[in-house]
Amino acid sequence: MNNAKLYFILTKPHVWSLLVFTGSAGYLIASKGSIDLNFLLVTIALVFGTAGANTVTGYFDMDIDQVMFRTMNRPLPKGDIPPNNALYFGLLLVILSLTLSFYINIITFVLMAAGLFNNIIMYSVWTKRKTPWNIIIGAPSGGMPTLIGFAAYNPVLTIDAWLLFLLVIIWTPLHIWSLALRYRDDYLRAGVPMLTSILPIDKAIKVLGISTLALIGFSFLLPVYGGPIYQSPIFLIPLAIVNIATLYYTILTFKRIDIDTVWRLFKITSPYLTIVYLFAAISSVLL
Repeated sequence: MNNAKLYFILTKPHVWSLLVFTGSAGYLIASKGSIDLNFLLVTIALVFGTAGANTVTGYFDMDIDQVMFRTMNRPLPKGDIPPNNALYFGLLLVILSLTLSFYINIITFVLMAAGLFNNIIMYSVWTKRKTPWNIIIGAPSGGMPTLIGFAAYNPVLTIDAWLLFLLVIIWTPLHIWSLALRYRDDYLRAGVPMLTSILPIDKAIKVLGISTLALIGFSFLLPVYGGPIYQSPIFLIPLAIVNIATLYYTILTFKRIDIDTVWRLFKITSPYLTIVYLFAAISSVLL
């Protein structure tokens, strides 16, 4: 049981749970709440795919995690799990996710494969240690579960599927860069050039401000182009509330340039996607 717990922690459930939620919500939005076998299959495929990707990238990032105080107690850097075991476990999960995706339909399979390649190869292997734009390059993998969920119901992707996909891409830098600013010493020690960890703090905060405005501005394209689901008060009111909260903490970060304020900004961005997807799904069911 202890080993099972370690392998579960290895997959970073706090990360993949959000990705799986956005994919499952994407399916529900597309189907307007209808649930069938494909909903179960795509949810399982997303669990395997995202958990597997986290495990494989954890293998590649083990030397980084050993240096960073924030991550040094994870199972791999701590030595609780043999590295090769972790790699094989992660690859098995990836293969299972691709197999299930192929069974659903070819578009779902292609999207799953693209997301895995973007996260594991393009981000973790090729760019994470080499460019401050690493998270921009890796952000599409975070949005891919949305498209996978939509495609599992209907392979012809709608405008709102692409808008939600792009919303995740725009949200990701704000979320990760606020974390990187909070733990800038960790990232510098590990040699990972996250943009907000290598910039002077005042410029890094300006980057967060620009990211916030981009996110808020883009989010309102959903009611403009996404259709009736996103024009309902059921969706619009929660969207406005979470945007106001994000803007408030970003402004607070400008006024109080300290670690605690940056951390609060990171924490407020954490439930952002959950709120957007939850109320979009609820609105799609009720309308």
